[in-house]
Amino acid sequence: MADFAIWMSGHVSVPVFPTAQDNSVCAIFRQSEPVACFVGGVDHLPPPEDPCFQNVHWITFPHFDRPGMLKWDEIVSDHLPVDGEPTRRADEIASIIYTSGTTGDPKGVMHTFAAFSLMAIAVKRLVGRKDGGVDRMLSYLPLAHIAERAIVETSTFFIPLHVYFTEGQASFLTDLQRARATVFFTVPRLLIRFQQGVLEKISQRKLDRMLRIPIVRSIVRRKVLRGMGLHRVRLAASGAAPLPASILHWYHRLGLNLVEGYGMTETGITHVPFPGRDRVGYVGEACDFADTRIAQDGEIQIKGPMNFAGYYLHPEATQRCFTDDGYFHTGDRGEMDDQGRLRIIGRLKEEFKTSKGKYVVPAQIEKALSLCLHFESVCVLGCGMTAPFAMAVLTPEARASMGTPERRAAMEKVLLEDLEQVNAKHEHHERLSFLVIDPRPWTVNNGLLTPTLKVRRSVLEQRYEGLFGTWEQAQKPIVWLDAD
Repeated sequence: MADFAIWMSGHVSVPVFPTAQDNSVCAIFRQSEPVACFVGGVDHLPPPEDPCFQNVHWITFPHFDRPGMLKWDEIVSDHLPVDGEPTRRADEIASIIYTSGTTGDPKGVMHTFAAFSLMAIAVKRLVGRKDGGVDRMLSYLPLAHIAERAIVETSTFFIPLHVYFTEGQASFLTDLQRARATVFFTVPRLLIRFQQGVLEKISQRKLDRMLRIPIVRSIVRRKVLRGMGLHRVRLAASGAAPLPASILHWYHRLGLNLVEGYGMTETGITHVPFPGRDRVGYVGEACDFADTRIAQDGEIQIKGPMNFAGYYLHPEATQRCFTDDGYFHTGDRGEMDDQGRLRIIGRLKEEFKTSKGKYVVPAQIEKALSLCLHFESVCVLGCGMTAPFAMAVLTPEARASMGTPERRAAMEKVLLEDLEQVNAKHEHHERLSFLVIDPRPWTVNNGLLTPTLKVRRSVLEQRYEGLFGTWEQAQKPIVWLDAD
């Protein structure tokens, strides 16, 4: 509602991730120079005396109160609605969406109203239904995220939807049950965590056995999906990062219609599968507004009216992002099959050479590692070293069981087996020489995850690169970091 009001009043909206750190928030304020800011659902605000917050009208949402700030309910009761039916031109800037900063400082991505409309039309191809029914959806990812904005907000102009909102991480499962979602947009991290939760209660072998029995298969499927709050979902879509094919197959066996889509903050949602034409490991075909090609080096390049209008106040950075003939450099490496369906292989900038001159693609190894049930987060590193290695965080349950040397020894045995299984799937130069276990979870608050829950590889490298040589020289397959 605040976003619509901003647009109707002729302004540009600048969403901020609720988990953004003070330095990021201040940087966004200094660059975008907002005249007003709607606040709600944040644990803290940066120091109000910072000069970047001067001359800003602060407005609090209901159920969120801060002294000295205007209240949403008071504004609604004391002011009349906007007269008439305000319209905005298609080429006007609707929003400046700041990138999550995976590869550096966040940049302000300017999108027009035309681009937002085309994103919604692209989503309609996947989500729209022909039976006249109205879908239900739970919004739980930040609306500062381009996909959540397009799927949950903008698409409601084109598709009838009942949208529910989560109250927070603690109530997520309850909120999902309350929403009785029929459409579910998610990220790989959550799907993997859901799977881990199921397999902590029932072994994969026992689940496989029950799914092979026709008379109990439907009962087991419904019970497992009900436990995750997904038993009414007719369509689930994953984005933001590649999803391992085995995870897709696992959910398909449970009867969940799960597909993958693709897009970037700069391009909007450009690829979704046509109904009935999805392929495991692929993100679908390009929509009509996203001319897509694969460059000689394997980079995915996209041209079309959904591409952003430029980085705010950064014309040089904008120019570097486009080819001479107008295609956007996504930085992702991919390939297309004979039906035009796109497969994401990894990030070009994340590929690195070992000291032996061999190229390593971290994304493929990380996908394999993420299937191990004991890992919450993983990251493959090793530029310039003799072989790659991985850093990982165990799941909360696994971390809690590390209380005695005996428990750690038992876990180390399991981790060695995981390491061997992952290495067996890769070429010799891609095999991990060792695994580093960090006892501290990687979170948005400690700077190791972006607000969209992607690992900040560069931050990990900066924080620990002084130890890389020591770990390699120790020649231990499992390295345990101290909690201090």
